[in-house]
Order: sequence, then structure tokens, then C-alpha cells
Amino acid sequence: MILAFDTYYYDGKAKTVCLEFEEWNESKNFKIHEEIIDNVEEYIPGEFYKRELPCIISLLNKIDLTHIEAIVVDGFVYLDDEKKYGLGGRLYEQLNHKIPIIGVAKTNFAAIEKDKLALVRGDSKKPLYITAIGIALDDAFAKVASMAGEYRFPTLLKELDRLTKEL
Repeated sequence: MILAFDTYYYDGKAKTVCLEFEEWNESKNFKIHEEIIDNVEEYIPGEFYKRELPCIISLLNKIDLTHIEAIVVDGFVYLDDEKKYGLGGRLYEQLNHKIPIIGVAKTNFAAIEKDKLALVRGDSKKPLYITAIGIALDDAFAKVASMAGEYRFPTLLKELDRLTKEL
């Protein structure tokens, strides 16, 4: 199984959604897990994980992690070329380095040049930025590239984003 997470913030709350699916090229068959948490931390530049990680962990605690191949997060695994952990790295640490994490970011992060690959999908000129831990970056890149959908965002990640904003 593969898990993909995203969180939407509103009115001091966070709605976290996880899609659970079996194949990387899946477009329709998935299970939805979701949770709304109150009193969420404020956003601090460079410390986004402090806001989002508790939301992901809370929802992960309700999911059987026995057969998870990888977890996809909206963001970066590393924040710089010295491998300072971003959200993905912090999540990997919380999971005792047992489940590979793939970061898929919509915007580039200037402090990281290495350990990041730009993935251009469909007719888009704007890439997605892939980072990974616990799995080779090339493999992570290939898995995200193989995800269903002809546009910049893979179909399931677009659906995930839509579901988080559905209040």
C-alpha cells in the first residue's frame, strides 16, 4: 500500500487527508482517511513540520502501517544540501526509519540543490520537485512520474488536494 498526505489549514484548524492506494498508477481505487484537528500551531518559516507533522502522525496512528511501501507528503524531505530535515525527513524519523518517504513539492526551495529532482509532467512548464528518504531518489522520481494523470499533478494528488479543501 501507498499513502499520500495533505493538510489544509483554516480558522485555527487543520484538515488532514490521506489517500491509501495499491498501485502507483492508480487513478480511481483508493481509500480515504481524514481528520480535523483544532488548535494547530502557527506557521513558522523553515519549521513547517511543527505545524503539519502532528496532524500527519495523528492520522497515521489510525492506519495499519504493516504493508506500507511508501508515504508521499506535500513538501520536502530535506531543506538544504546538508540534509537538514524538512517535513518528510521528520516524518521518516518519527516512523523509526522504517517507511520510505517521498516529498512532492509544488514550488522550488532555493536552499536545496542536491538530492532533489525536477519532474515535468504533461504539457506543464513548471516541474514538481521530488525528494526522498529511505528509497533511492531515482526510484522515487520514477514512481511519481508513473502516477496516473496527464497534467502536472498526478490524478490522486490532485484529488487529495481537492478533498483537503472540501469542508
